[in-house]
Amino acid sequence: MAAPPPNPVPVAYRGVLPSVPDWLNKGDNAWQMISATLVGLQSVPGLVILYGSIVKKKWAVNSAFMAFYAFAAVVICWVVWAYKMSFGDKLLPFWGKAGPALGQKFLIKQAALPATTQFYDNGDVETAMATPLYPMASMVWFQCVFAAIALILLAGSVLGRMNFKAWMAFVPLWLTFSYTVGAFSLWGGGFLFHWGVMDYSGGYVIHLSSGIAGLTAAFWVGPRSSNDRERFPPNNVLLMLAGAGLLWMGWAGFNGGDPYTANIDSSMAVLNTNICAATSLLVWTWLDVIFFKKPSVIGAVQGMITGLVCITPGAGLVQGWAAIIMGILSGSIPWFTMMIVHKRWTLLQKIDDTLGVFHTHAVAGLLGGVLTGLFAEPELCALFLPVTNSRGGVYGGSGGIQILKQLAGGAFIIGWNVVATSIICVVINLVIPLRMSEEQLLIGDDAVHGEEAYALWGDGETYDVTRHGDITEHNMETRTSTGATQVM
Repeated sequence: MAAPPPNPVPVAYRGVLPSVPDWLNKGDNAWQMISATLVGLQSVPGLVILYGSIVKKKWAVNSAFMAFYAFAAVVICWVVWAYKMSFGDKLLPFWGKAGPALGQKFLIKQAALPATTQFYDNGDVETAMATPLYPMASMVWFQCVFAAIALILLAGSVLGRMNFKAWMAFVPLWLTFSYTVGAFSLWGGGFLFHWGVMDYSGGYVIHLSSGIAGLTAAFWVGPRSSNDRERFPPNNVLLMLAGAGLLWMGWAGFNGGDPYTANIDSSMAVLNTNICAATSLLVWTWLDVIFFKKPSVIGAVQGMITGLVCITPGAGLVQGWAAIIMGILSGSIPWFTMMIVHKRWTLLQKIDDTLGVFHTHAVAGLLGGVLTGLFAEPELCALFLPVTNSRGGVYGGSGGIQILKQLAGGAFIIGWNVVATSIICVVINLVIPLRMSEEQLLIGDDAVHGEEAYALWGDGETYDVTRHGDITEHNMETRTSTGATQVM
């Protein structure tokens, strides 16, 4: 009998081993990869566009490039050592053991978070180890884009004056000594994870940490130049909205991918995310109209962001009506801290947080964490959390204790980030100045990068006769532009 003809289809495209092992769920894997891509798009190009557009013209290139550089730097640091510090074997109650996530044998095996097995007090297993139905490579990449956006959000606090070389040193140091601690403690199987602190998708790990670290870094770097602080108009409002839109739509992957599976909980998370963001945007805009008589586009973007941040720690844990309440509060409380408290609190006035990251991420993130402790619905909690019988305060039982756990978890993230970020900034400043030179602060992108966002002579540039023509042709009395209005 003749031998059967060889199969012309490569093994990778056959529905059999080894490319499709028994544990692989193609739907889960596809959703996780899509979610990771959506989160990545939030940063590149989302926040690259947003940062490059929301700042003064002379800082457009520098601000966009800080985000662009951070994304690339985090990817390499993540796979070389930081992933396992966040999701590997336990080294300390708040930290995993460092190690590479690069080898084929590690990356194509089934994903598993080894420190996530939850035990009862008597030693019996309460919840088994988290083992999603896709390869480690999908998990590594999904968590990588979360780490990257945390650094990029932090950058919003120090735009317009941080030395780019210092930023190049800051990114791997903060990722290693701050982000990985929060990620392991709350997600990777650390002490807050097992204690039952709820952070569905990063209200604490990403937003509270980046907001507090951003404010701390802004303190050590110092303020922008006085001219920039007094007048800092966005250079392209329409493009800013494009970046904001990518951030909003990308949040479907941010919150929808965090159950580690394409299940009913991920659907709840995506819907709640949009409900809260829309409510928050509307409330912020209404407050602007009521108190300032004008609807601010930048204000609407800030309200959108606070809504997205607030729902993040409870996206798949609360009901739709709770998402509306959270949106009302996220559109009003951060508005109040930014518009009222900030202008009256001397400490906040002294610290130049360029984009108000403290208010939009730290305040909104902590608010979301506490509200999650209030509104987390027991049935939804059972779909996701390792601690059985978890619930929010409005559902009685242990719910009251949950609010205290949320406050304690937030306090740990705040304290760690203040201390770690301060040490990192002090150490860097011993080697590299944290702050740009006065000439760079005056000129902006042209001095820092030798590049400009637009082919126009604008705010902050030193006038160069070889590039801009004879000064007498324009009947000018000065060789330096000092503000949005030129001296003619």
